[in-house]
Amino acid sequence: MFDSLDAINFETSTIIYDDVFENILTKVYQCYEMMLKEVQSVANDENSIRDVLLKSYLKNNKIRRLVGFNTDQVNFEREVPEDHSTGRTDIKVTTINTFDEQDEYYTLECKRLDNTNTQGSTGLNAKYVENGVYRFTSKFYSSFCRVNAMVGFLVEDMDIHKNTENINNLLLQNKFITTKKKITQSNFINNCDYHYHSEHIDSGNEHLKIYHLMLDFNRLVS
Repeated sequence: MFDSLDAINFETSTIIYDDVFENILTKVYQCYEMMLKEVQSVANDENSIRDVLLKSYLKNNKIRRLVGFNTDQVNFEREVPEDHSTGRTDIKVTTINTFDEQDEYYTLECKRLDNTNTQGSTGLNAKYVENGVYRFTSKFYSSFCRVNAMVGFLVEDMDIHKNTENINNLLLQNKFITTKKKITQSNFINNCDYHYHSEHIDSGNEHLKIYHLMLDFNRLVS
């Protein structure tokens, strides 16, 4: 078990990555807000939603300059194979530091969420935990920076905070995931109530922080 000294070491080791990643997630949210205003519809499909956000915004040179991704030298790639497992990350986020340390990158794992069986073992909330959070804690996805993110694509109208608590219940019930801090609301994105973070112990007995960004697409899906 980790004691208070371990927690201090964890905080020290991740603080240099937290600020960078929170800045990246803030700009991802800005791109999402633009997408809501500019896109009329998108298929109710995880990859389709991800690809519009990724190709039309995160990899769009005009948008990148507008939000500052070019200045930060941040790059996004989709469905990149992991070097240390058979995993394929939804979105791999590299920075200028990746040139010096190839394992130094962040991962965004995207998952659809709806109102079906939100507290059960077969709903999308369960998949968010089993095929999302667990991919980080099991080291199926690498976590060199000790911080990564889940991005929820909400495809139906819902109470987002309540649904996050439903995910928390499933997370805490999962015997394969060690959770040190349940999904808790964050405050680093201005005018956004729906971003969170959780903390876990991974299969290598190391601390891991996961951000959770909930993006409401229910008005766009068709």
